[in-house]
Amino acid sequence: MADQIITISDKAAGKSFDYPLKTGTLGPGALDISSLYRDAGFFTYDPGFMATASCHSAITFIDGEKGVLLYRGYPIEQLATKSSFLEVAYLLLYANLPTEEELNHFEHLITSHTMLNENLKRFLSGFHYDAHPMAMLCGVVGSLSAFYHESIDVNDPRYREVSAHRLIAKMPTIAAAAYKHFVGEPIMYPRNDLRYGANFLHMMFATPCADYEPGLLAEKALNLLFILHADHEQNASTSTVRLAGSSGANPFACIAAGIASLWGPAHGGANEAVLDMLEEIGHVKNVAKFIDKAKDKDDPFRLMGFGHRVYKNYDPRAKIIREVCHQVLEEFPGASDSPLLELAVKLEEIALSDEYFVERKLYPNVDFYSGIIYRALGIPRNMFTVMFAVARTVGWVSHWMEMMSDPANRIGRPRQIYHGPGVRDYVPISKR
Repeated sequence: MADQIITISDKAAGKSFDYPLKTGTLGPGALDISSLYRDAGFFTYDPGFMATASCHSAITFIDGEKGVLLYRGYPIEQLATKSSFLEVAYLLLYANLPTEEELNHFEHLITSHTMLNENLKRFLSGFHYDAHPMAMLCGVVGSLSAFYHESIDVNDPRYREVSAHRLIAKMPTIAAAAYKHFVGEPIMYPRNDLRYGANFLHMMFATPCADYEPGLLAEKALNLLFILHADHEQNASTSTVRLAGSSGANPFACIAAGIASLWGPAHGGANEAVLDMLEEIGHVKNVAKFIDKAKDKDDPFRLMGFGHRVYKNYDPRAKIIREVCHQVLEEFPGASDSPLLELAVKLEEIALSDEYFVERKLYPNVDFYSGIIYRALGIPRNMFTVMFAVARTVGWVSHWMEMMSDPANRIGRPRQIYHGPGVRDYVPISKR
């Protein structure tokens, strides 16, 4: 609701216009300029939408200056240490933490939807043997609307809920199947007796001739990573899901669009970029040289996994994941002996103590640690963004459901400043 009125003056035209300042529970207010073009005849210009609120939402709140991340009002630090991923999924979807009975029912619903239609195996087999798993994930998720076309009426709240459950349940199965296709191993069926994270690890690493029992630390690390990546407000992929959904597109198409957006190296590919950087540095003895390169503003080298576009303080997710990262490196055979992981630990030590990085608040972020953990767990680099997508699906469907239930929802239509040619007449081809 409007708390106060802000006046904008057009001095050239000698006019002024009043607009309401809308405020939420937390965070800065937003000037409602939806009638600006009608009133004044011009648009606003905000590349990257850094100062534009695109919607109302009650799901996630971020205070980048203070390093705060809340899911439905609950601090991420509490949820990460006390909740399971499916408990957080329920919270994001339904706005409250579940009772024991509600959680058991929700877990049963998700488990009952983990199987894939057998025809999807043939679809997967049509991909080239070395196709990127994100390409397969995007294609298969988009195709789900062809398998569930009878229940994708986006105007029916029950169908929306069922589609959300299906996406949360099937995403790990599709992701693991994409990995199996890439490595040339048989696709493993989900097991209903395993928890969400353990089941995913089973589908990734078990084979018909050798079962895989995930260790408690591996499951704990995956559960934590999934919680930390579950949602992050109106980021590029979530905004993509909302924009696609605003047209009334089916939920599977919307999530496929989100996956495509996440695939970009500036978004979901950041943890892959961390390992690329570590390989470029090569050895612990080279760290000092590359630290100097990072400090040189004329050198194109940048430290990946440090600092954050939103957080101007320590990424709260990084604080949580750092401890588990070191536990994983200590427990998994050979992980602590990996030159890249040893290099990462050294780089972290310097960045946390070097005055240059501390003053600029260039702390290690969640992407720095997540790639290291995935590598230690044996998950290949081309699956890193897929892992991100599995976790973020919960946030995507939560925002999609919130938007679809909003009676004020309208199709998204950003405007532009046109820089093309002015009006010109067609010239016949013989005279060009």
